[in-house]
Amino acid sequence: MNPSSYREAGVDIDACDGWLEDLQKKAPAIGGFAGLFAIGDALAGMTDPCIVSSTDGVGTKLMVAQAAGDLSTIGVDCVAMVVNDLLCMGARPLLFLDYLAVEKFDRQQADEILKGIIAGCEESGCSLVGGETAELPGLLAKGRFDIAGFAIGLVDRKRAINGSSIQEGDCIIGLASTGVHSNGFSLVRKAFPEFESDAEVARRLLTPTRLYVKPVMEMLAHVPIRGIAHITGGGIPGNLSRVLPGGLDAHIDRARWTPPAVFTELQNRTSATDEEMFRTFNMGIGLCLVCAPGDAPRIIDTLPHDWSATEIGSVKSGSGIVTLIK
Repeated sequence: MNPSSYREAGVDIDACDGWLEDLQKKAPAIGGFAGLFAIGDALAGMTDPCIVSSTDGVGTKLMVAQAAGDLSTIGVDCVAMVVNDLLCMGARPLLFLDYLAVEKFDRQQADEILKGIIAGCEESGCSLVGGETAELPGLLAKGRFDIAGFAIGLVDRKRAINGSSIQEGDCIIGLASTGVHSNGFSLVRKAFPEFESDAEVARRLLTPTRLYVKPVMEMLAHVPIRGIAHITGGGIPGNLSRVLPGGLDAHIDRARWTPPAVFTELQNRTSATDEEMFRTFNMGIGLCLVCAPGDAPRIIDTLPHDWSATEIGSVKSGSGIVTLIK
């Protein structure tokens, strides 16, 4: 029989509309065709304000969350992957928007994801001003969904961090990750195939990506930083190299920290070499800060002690590559 309505074709507008109406009661800024954000207060004290933007998703970690029946942390991951990137420019996140694509709208599922997004925004000090929810039957497999986030931040041009001031002899400080974060899950799922049937195994892999924004922004008000790298896909070599000026290398001493046990188990369950592990995962370092040698102690003392901020390397003359020293 040919469908006679959009609902019969697989898209239930009424279900989504009812959810959005309730959501607007909790968050009045959400609604209409676009989000409005008053930028006046954020400009205070700036002489040359610059808008900084970023977007990202969570990747196949979503499949692990679905297997665990626990979507409570996925929204935090989505926010963290985006705002941590803004932080690399020294930008303070102002606003966030999300995109949720589903095969079929599930209100409980949407609520759980949104709670994580709201929690991530609150922890990073930015406002959730809107988003989009789309039912895509036929495009997404039955029961599947995907999320992405978009954020806008602000930085005074004179305080923007782009790595151009990095010098030979500078120190590299590593800030501990909380685990795998949100990269490399295509390999993680191969290493832990039991996640599909064992919810406890799946939950072990769902520790959310650490939000570095507030403590690092507070630290930036007191100590100058010359470069920041968010360690995502590509690991330390692929991401730290993005902030190095030409003619400089980064030498990272792997003996300075011990990767969390999950990475050892990952490697033991696969045939991945050390090089592959460090190219795919953060290996326990979620953010790298590059600073003048004399500022390193102050930075380490300023950051939360449970973050295990550690001096892990230094900048040398070279050609813009990152060398991992065993």
